Amino acid sequence: MTQTVLVQFKSESGDEAGAQVELPTNLRPNDLQQICDALLQTEKEDRVPFIFFINGTHIKDTIATTKDENDVPISLDNEKVLEIVYAPQAIFKVEPVKRCVSSMSGHGEAIVSVSFSPDGRGLASGSGDTSVRLWDIDTQSPLCTCQGHKNWVLAVAWSPDGKRVASGCKNGDVFIWCPKTGQRLSKNPLIGHNKYITCIVWEPMNCNPECRRVASSSKDTTIWIWDTVLQRCEIVLTGHSMSVTCIKWSANGLIYSASQDRTVKVWRGEDGVMCRSLDGHAHWVNTLALNCDYVVRTGPFDPEMLHRGSTVIPEDRNEMARIAQDRYDKVRKGPIKKDMLVSGSDDFTMFLWSPEDSKKPVARLTGHQQLINDVKFSPDMRYIASASFDKSIRLWNGLTGKFVATLRGHVQRVYQLAWSADSRLLASASADSTCKVWSISNKKLMCDLPGHSDEVYAVDWSPNGEFVCSGGKDKILKIWRK
Repeated sequence: MTQTVLVQFKSESGDEAGAQVELPTNLRPNDLQQICDALLQTEKEDRVPFIFFINGTHIKDTIATTKDENDVPISLDNEKVLEIVYAPQAIFKVEPVKRCVSSMSGHGEAIVSVSFSPDGRGLASGSGDTSVRLWDIDTQSPLCTCQGHKNWVLAVAWSPDGKRVASGCKNGDVFIWCPKTGQRLSKNPLIGHNKYITCIVWEPMNCNPECRRVASSSKDTTIWIWDTVLQRCEIVLTGHSMSVTCIKWSANGLIYSASQDRTVKVWRGEDGVMCRSLDGHAHWVNTLALNCDYVVRTGPFDPEMLHRGSTVIPEDRNEMARIAQDRYDKVRKGPIKKDMLVSGSDDFTMFLWSPEDSKKPVARLTGHQQLINDVKFSPDMRYIASASFDKSIRLWNGLTGKFVATLRGHVQRVYQLAWSADSRLLASASADSTCKVWSISNKKLMCDLPGHSDEVYAVDWSPNGEFVCSGGKDKILKIWRK
């Protein structure tokens, strides 16, 4: 006889969906979806796919066979009410990339950074050959080469409207380029840093529809905020005592910076005032991730619309800024109503912060055996993925920092990660010369992407979900698709 249990469905924010119902424990996610839709009285055309959790554990098979992170079956008591949390998934589904459709040569040195444009139609790469290259995704061919840097190009970043590309090099110079022509938008570089550039970020579109301000961090311990139209520095942020390794610019106007001085600092982007310093790490802080990173990156370009092939984006900048603000407001109305920040360090740990309102960490994330090189929030903000030199990738709960799973398969250091727009897949780049694609629902390797002949330093997944791009020591840029 099948066991039954009394169930209460709840949303991620704790709202109850209908009355308690008695259900058999052999129900699968598809069955739970139908029951939840009925309780919510959702019209067929408005239905959204859900994933279901018991005590934070994803229901993959049946209620009865669900196990926690220690592989222990969930306790079911028919005298107690079992809470099942339902969480919406992206309506569209990104297909896993499986084959290399192009190997694009041209760079004369290692490729250290690759980035798709916010609409997924443009691609920029930075290399040790001192050039920035722009590529045509439709034809998988070179579009133009941007010459001007005198040293390794370490960082490239697209403006939120996709109309400009910023790049920074080992000499400390910052250039702004036109992605259609490859021409410099100024005769001279933005000069101010006296050591190499470590990171570049643009001001989010909802903060400034003109998309004219960009921030650069450097090994010289400073962060400079530039006006790219007037070609001058507006503000210099000083306060770190060692190299600034990573910066993020949130849609709430705050700038977050990580440094080798073991701190993370919070600044106001409008006037450069430092709000607070987040202390706790015992070694260099290498990387940062914001839960709203994906919304900031894509701005007015909704990945769901891009996935459907829609290219109808308003030309009016104020309207684009409104769309970007609406998307940011929407994610803050969910279960996570504020910015969450995660920092990864050489001390093998990560901290999860709520930096808008507290200096104290929400959680300390331990488990990696070597330094953490990259962290990324999933677009739906539900997961954090971390890449380490211990050859593993770890998944964590994006709200609590609770450990979820370890993804093993790489045999060398893992350098960089990239999420698919629907948060169901994760791509990784490694020193073992491969990229890999992982299934988040199954917590398993989905497919290998071999082909590079040396270490793979950089990987990115296009916002429209169609392509993955990878580059590394072999100087070849590879495009992967389903």
